[in-house]
Amino acid sequence: MLTRKQHELLIYINNHIANQGTSPSFDEMKDALDLKSKSGIHRLIMGLEERGFIRRLPHRARALEVVRMPETAAVGTNPRKPARNRKFTPNIIQGDFTHALHGTPVTTTHESVELPLYGKIAAGTPIEALRNPDRIEVPGAMLGRGEHYALEVEGDSMIDAGILDGDTVVIQRCETAENGTIVVALIEDTEVTLKRLRRKGASVALEPANKKYETRIFGPDQVQIQGKVVGLMRQFS
Repeated sequence: MLTRKQHELLIYINNHIANQGTSPSFDEMKDALDLKSKSGIHRLIMGLEERGFIRRLPHRARALEVVRMPETAAVGTNPRKPARNRKFTPNIIQGDFTHALHGTPVTTTHESVELPLYGKIAAGTPIEALRNPDRIEVPGAMLGRGEHYALEVEGDSMIDAGILDGDTVVIQRCETAENGTIVVALIEDTEVTLKRLRRKGASVALEPANKKYETRIFGPDQVQIQGKVVGLMRQFS
């Protein structure tokens, strides 16, 4: 899953390379997505690169290569390969964590608690959550007071904290958290990510646990805490 803007940018880059033979400039991408600054494009490219959809070609200025296309590509295309002169119709699942944060009840059993499972959250880059949750049973001893929900992790930016791609994290709803806590962070009311929280003065840093990825700095009004990680489950094949 990608955010709408990530999906739009990936399709634009893919079509531009197919039609022009070169990747678009930052200004061209900014205009195509109707963004106000190139910093937004840089953030989207970082996200696509972290997720393995594109890669930057070494020793070539702003040269990008599309590695794979999302599974939401139009019928008739191979979602694992970049398109060649084909048009794609976005089919993005949009949503947010509103349902997870407003008193969703939990059903308890003697040994487990049933929680809403709100799709995937990116440990490498923000993505959108599924609007309609599944349900998952978690050990009751894993939970504290208050409301909880679960998310499936996608990405590898928290691997040094022991959170791997495919893990399920249990989240306790909260609006504040101490420095160093791994949190679910809503960025600018549109994107959600799983990162370690660091506050420095008036700035909010969202810190990965993988040296491949950069710490991102935001203003205090750009980030809203939607919960903190209190448990993790992993399935072994």
